[in-house]
Amino acid sequence: MLYIQIGDATLTAVLEDNPSAQALAELLEDGPVTLEAENYGGFEKTARLPEALPKNDARVTARPGDVILYQGDTVVLFYGSNTWSYTKLAHITKTEGLEAALSGGETAFTLSLQS
Repeated sequence: MLYIQIGDATLTAVLEDNPSAQALAELLEDGPVTLEAENYGGFEKTARLPEALPKNDARVTARPGDVILYQGDTVVLFYGSNTWSYTKLAHITKTEGLEAALSGGETAFTLSLQS
């Protein structure tokens, strides 16, 4: 499980079965990682990782709740939809209230393997 802490909300996501998600899990084995984030395009919150992960890009339509790797070094949390060349890392299990949790003015979120 991947846990995403943003503001007062803790989101739970199921990791994909691919080398990129495995590399993210390995990065988080040393402990939580807090990333500086910003809203982009009215449908996603983005944050640069401290190191690049392996990409497995394919043209996909990201949906609300998708946790995506963009250009190998950026985590994107989707509360809207967009089609592009991405690597899926995870999917948030409960999307009710997701837009409210992600579209606010928070400037950081924390990724971890433990809640």
